[in-house]
Amino acid sequence: MLQKLGLFLAILCVTATAYGADDFSFENFAIVDSGDADINAGPVTLNADAGTVNVAGFDIAGIMLGMPFEDVQTLFFKTKGLYAPRQKNSIIYTIAKDWKYNLDYECRQQGIYAPAELEKCINSLARNRGLLYASELHLVRETTGEEIVVYFTSNATDNVVWRVVYTNDVNEVEGDAEKFANQREKKILAFWQNVLDKYAAPNSGTDKWITTSNAYDPMMTAYYGSLDLVDMGRFSTDTAKNVQQARENFHAKPYAF
Repeated sequence: MLQKLGLFLAILCVTATAYGADDFSFENFAIVDSGDADINAGPVTLNADAGTVNVAGFDIAGIMLGMPFEDVQTLFFKTKGLYAPRQKNSIIYTIAKDWKYNLDYECRQQGIYAPAELEKCINSLARNRGLLYASELHLVRETTGEEIVVYFTSNATDNVVWRVVYTNDVNEVEGDAEKFANQREKKILAFWQNVLDKYAAPNSGTDKWITTSNAYDPMMTAYYGSLDLVDMGRFSTDTAKNVQQARENFHAKPYAF
């Protein structure tokens, strides 16, 4: 699942030197449709004698669920820390699919059909109406090979963090020799010990921390060399709100009968 990090395939890419609102240029990125989340929302159960934990209070490198994009951006763009924005495409922007369909129809009603002009019209309307939003932030710590991808909801739900995915290189194999297998096992063991030290023992199975048995509530899953902190309920609420608002604001022709 962690190889499928392109949740929002739709994307406007800018560099790590992120463009400010005043010098934002459509020439610096491309916009395509947003994708669907690929997350298992199946039921979860507590371990025997375990209690629920406030997973919404967990953090990964200081990033918590529900943090506004501006706060996360300030944390990693304006201060020097362990992580920095990756060199290229550090911020990814998108337009919710239903809204893009609305804007496509609206632009066509204005007689705009050429692909390049149509895309320009859609992009301009989206930005002017606050429909263009930062959907991903990519961070790296090059000295250790660690990476973090932060996912944000749309502006319809205040553009806040709904998922944080952390990965490192402990599961990578340098070779087949016994020494490499031994080193890999020790790296994994050290990673898991650090995870337990920070978050305590999982309260669901051997790898999950859950807030409730409802899979749409905040949850964290640990893998070999990775952590996935997610609030599927927040993402689902955002998606539903965009669909509803796009339907209500569709600019249909003014029929009269």
